[in-house]
Amino acid sequence: MTTALIYTVCGVFAYLLGAIPFGLLIARANGVDIRTVGSGNIGATNVFRAMGKGWGMLAFVCDALKGFISASVFPLLAKTLWAFDGGAVLPLVCACLAIAGHNWPVYLCFKGGKGVATSVGALMGLAPIAGCVGLLAWVLVFLATRYVSVASIVAAFIVAGMVWIFYAKTGILLPLVLTAMCGLAVLRHKSNIQRLIHGTENRFEFKKK
Repeated sequence: MTTALIYTVCGVFAYLLGAIPFGLLIARANGVDIRTVGSGNIGATNVFRAMGKGWGMLAFVCDALKGFISASVFPLLAKTLWAFDGGAVLPLVCACLAIAGHNWPVYLCFKGGKGVATSVGALMGLAPIAGCVGLLAWVLVFLATRYVSVASIVAAFIVAGMVWIFYAKTGILLPLVLTAMCGLAVLRHKSNIQRLIHGTENRFEFKKK
């Protein structure tokens, strides 16, 4: 199999995996269309708000696994099945396409989530140190503010810094791409930033009303 075909196969599968709307499927299995409740977002946060802690965590883990599998398992399969070593490039391509699948899923007319959980999973596969630091920062900021959006934005900036500190020595490709991923995550929170500026962003409530 040619290099171009290997990239195409892995990339397509990464996108299609990333596009699976687990939050929507989990809510629908419980008789709820997640797009009609709360923020209308298909991501784990809205599932958490609408369905409760257990279902929200399940949605987060499933969305994170989309990024992790694409970034780590697919390149490993390419190496095992076709003796192809894509170096740092193939994992990055697969990770980016998985996030793109979550944000713009073909199954939902390209209307998806913000890609935070999928990005976390991809980070754990590509740059686990930065991913762990970012996850810790997210938890601390969230507990301090109870704003999911603020925690996600702050964590994105911290991860963008961490990848340059810990991974720039091996080349700039990984830090560049991961910084762009963090920038995309921030841009996907544009509406949240506007609500924060106007003081209308909702704080997260741990107990359902």
